[in-house]
Amino acid sequence: MSDEPAIDTSVPHSARVWNYWLGGKDHYPADREAAEAFLELYPGMAQGARASRAFLERTVRYLAGEAGIDQFLDVGTGLPTHNNTHEVAQAVAPESRIVYADNDPLVLTHARALMTSTPEGATAYLHADLREPEDILARAGEHLDLGRPVGLMLMGVLGHIPDDAEARDLVRRLLDGLAPGSHLTVNDGTDVHSRANTQAHEQYNKSGGDPYVQRSPERIGRFFDGLELVEPGLVTVTRWRYEENGFGVPPEVDGYGAVGRKP
Repeated sequence: MSDEPAIDTSVPHSARVWNYWLGGKDHYPADREAAEAFLELYPGMAQGARASRAFLERTVRYLAGEAGIDQFLDVGTGLPTHNNTHEVAQAVAPESRIVYADNDPLVLTHARALMTSTPEGATAYLHADLREPEDILARAGEHLDLGRPVGLMLMGVLGHIPDDAEARDLVRRLLDGLAPGSHLTVNDGTDVHSRANTQAHEQYNKSGGDPYVQRSPERIGRFFDGLELVEPGLVTVTRWRYEENGFGVPPEVDGYGAVGRKP
């Protein structure tokens, strides 16, 4: 008899809804219903999901390259899609080691099959919850050298902790377990550019899934208290070290992010 957690397909789960928006195939009817209801109110969410993924790619390339980070702890991983943290990091630094943590058992199933590593590096997956940071750190320490700098990735997950003080405390406790020179990357949904987006979130939060709270950029910025922000600081995710393509400055989206270094 398996002691692995059961997959509840009767209610939407954020990782599976997000996978649907990104064009993935790992979702159930409840997830698709919630995702489509969201898009009816705010069609731009699919574009926002892709912008969030592109932000992850750019920040990981920066960390694995310019910042010299070769260890990553990605909490709230979500379902594997394309250009996951380990793929981006190991394309820059093949020896990179990555630990993923998520509380959706479907993520565990797919991670085992899809999150393979380069021969020089390593990947591992933990079925774990952001609300238990000491457990995450203890188990991540079996795969990473926490005495050396780590790239802590919290991508779109802090919105699931509605209370600001609790969310900041969880971030602080994770950072307390990491060495100086570690970097925190956060990307979360905001409520400043689209009333339709806010209305869609309010509807989603009534669907039975794990609620998600949008925060102002100022509230997201508090997660970086005590850290040294990497230029350009906290910005809409489309404008963090964006690549010039001849089309001018990218449009703003309701998702803000930044990278901060632990002194």
